[in-house]
Amino acid sequence: MISPAIGALEFNSIARGIEAADAMVKAAQVELFASKTICPGKYLSLLHGEVSSVAAAIEAGKAVARVALVDEFVIPNVHPQVFPALTGTATLHEMLAIGVLESYSALTGILAGDAAAKAAAVELIEIRLANGIGGKAVLTLTGNVADVEAAIRAGEAAIAHTGLFVAAVVIPGPHADIKKFLI
Repeated sequence: MISPAIGALEFNSIARGIEAADAMVKAAQVELFASKTICPGKYLSLLHGEVSSVAAAIEAGKAVARVALVDEFVIPNVHPQVFPALTGTATLHEMLAIGVLESYSALTGILAGDAAAKAAAVELIEIRLANGIGGKAVLTLTGNVADVEAAIRAGEAAIAHTGLFVAAVVIPGPHADIKKFLI
C-alpha cells in the first residue's frame, strides 16, 4: 500500500544522487519507489511513507546532496492517482477532453499532477518524467472539458513559482487517433 506522503529529490550529479538516496532510506522508515538516472544526466529519487518520515528522509538527502540538489518536494497527502500515473498503471474509465501540461523539470510534473487531480474530477493518464524528453515532465489527464480546464489551471498554479512551466493545452474533442497514443 502506498503511504500518504511522497517526497522527491532531483540531483545534477548521479553519484551524489545515489549517495543521497542511500542516506534517505537509512534516515527514516520510508520506501524508495524510484531511484534512477534521468535525462539529461541527472538523478531522481522518489520515496513514500508517513509524512514525518518522508520529511526526515528528504532532509537527510539534502544534507548529502549539498550543491548537487536541483529540486525537491514533500507532498503530505498525495492524491491516490499520482502513483499509477507515475508508474504507467493508471486505469481509465473513459477518455473525454484531454489536458496536457509540460514543464522543464521532472519534479514540477508531479506537483502539477497532484494539484490537478485534487482540483477537479479528472483522471490522470500519465506523468512522464525526464527520460526521452530532455529532462522535462509531461502530465496528461482526461475528464469533461470544464474539469480538465480547472485541473490544468490548478497544475499551472502549483508550479508557477518555479519558473519551469513550458505549456499547457486542453483539447475538448480529441480525435480517436490521438487518444490511442495516450493510453
